[in-house]
Amino acid sequence: MPGDYADPSVVRVGDDYWATATSSEWAPLFPILHSKNLVDWETVGHVFPDKLPGWADAHFWAPEINYDKGKYYIYYTAGKKGGNLCVGVASATNPTGPYTDHGPLVCQEAGSIDGYPIRDEKGELYLIWKEDGNSVKKPTPLWGQRMNEERTALLGEKFELFRNDPNTWEGGLVEGPALMKRGDFYYMFYAGDACCGRGCTYGVGVARAKSIRGPWEKYSGNPIMKQNATWKCAGHGSVVTDAQGKDYFMYHAYSTDGFVYPGRQGLLDPITWGTDNWPRFNDNAPSVTAAAPHQQNAPDELDVQDEFSTKTLAPSWQWSVTGAPRFTLQNNNNGRLVLQAAPQKIGSLLGQRTKTADYTATTVLDAQALPKGTMASLSAIGDPDNAMGIGLSGNEILLWTTKGNKTSTVARAAAPKTGLIYFRLATQDGDKMQFSWSSDGQNWQSLNYNQALDAAYLPPWDRGIRVGLTAKGAVGTAATFDWFRIDYSS
Repeated sequence: MPGDYADPSVVRVGDDYWATATSSEWAPLFPILHSKNLVDWETVGHVFPDKLPGWADAHFWAPEINYDKGKYYIYYTAGKKGGNLCVGVASATNPTGPYTDHGPLVCQEAGSIDGYPIRDEKGELYLIWKEDGNSVKKPTPLWGQRMNEERTALLGEKFELFRNDPNTWEGGLVEGPALMKRGDFYYMFYAGDACCGRGCTYGVGVARAKSIRGPWEKYSGNPIMKQNATWKCAGHGSVVTDAQGKDYFMYHAYSTDGFVYPGRQGLLDPITWGTDNWPRFNDNAPSVTAAAPHQQNAPDELDVQDEFSTKTLAPSWQWSVTGAPRFTLQNNNNGRLVLQAAPQKIGSLLGQRTKTADYTATTVLDAQALPKGTMASLSAIGDPDNAMGIGLSGNEILLWTTKGNKTSTVARAAAPKTGLIYFRLATQDGDKMQFSWSSDGQNWQSLNYNQALDAAYLPPWDRGIRVGLTAKGAVGTAATFDWFRIDYSS
């Protein structure tokens, strides 16, 4: 899954595979992806497509998709309003929704994250989760507790499965539990140490026990997945078994090429089982190439092209969880997006995941329709406090940067007297961004003396860069865009 799909989770129901992944501070929350072969994925919906869960306001992490007795469940992490991290759950009878939220199941003082459901040999339902002790410089126990069938409450007393050993590869934490039953044992795949950002040290370990309540034995050969020259900091995934009984692990890792800029990308590897009944991965690292599970692999389609000619916005667009933008799609005149402006921070925004370190993004703005005092931009966005872009404001084209919610103008040029203005962003190595403009889409004018801006400050520790459209101005004003494209082949 190229682009920012951290903490992926997958389940097979019949001949269909359904997956989801972390949203963090980007809405709509928790994409629902569908595949027939574990390789070719399409976003077909979201768990929370138009609003946040009523009890939560940030940090929408680590969703776990589960199918049980005719219903789909999403166990997810979120920050409780005025409180700490909690594990919540939502359910639906259809994998694409609509989902009904059941609220938080567990909220510990240090935070509770990474919920995973499993039934024991008696058929009793349990929730396994991590206490987020590392956030307060404490150990990170993995807990288990019975859960009612309605998924609205935990029952009885919690019990510890195991915790991190700071003197090993696990370092400061264990997290991301994914459990399966095989033979006489329950197996738990889990992640250890630092997940995110330039200092990440993530890896994958495994432990097993004959009872969910333990005792749990960590494999002496851990970690069973390390990094290689192509992928680093692999971890936090889930196990799925295909119709032929073959087990696969879906997880995330950083590309050593793009590293933090596209974010943590979704990967898949087959699990092999040794004669000692412990699981392994080829070369103890992510595969660089491998045979497709079903001998199927459609050509990659990384490019984005949106003419805004459809009735609904494409599901690949995202916005900040702090505020959904208002917009309309005009189907006439070959399609247009009218994005309502906002006065705060970088304005209202719509962004797309970036998928590699090198790409070119282009958009066309209706200059004549832009109200005075409103700025419409093609922007690269880390979050609403950190971005850069090229935009039109009044009679000027501005190259701007926002760092820590402080905006500066880097360069400016007189705007042409034309109906349409083209904006282009050419990115190399993820952090070298060169902006230019054109009045005809053919002859391009560069700003900043033809020098690229340094975008290394953009991505937050747990997210990749988005590229998209912003509109900053008074409420009631709007920017009109004719089309938007990202080209990864140039």
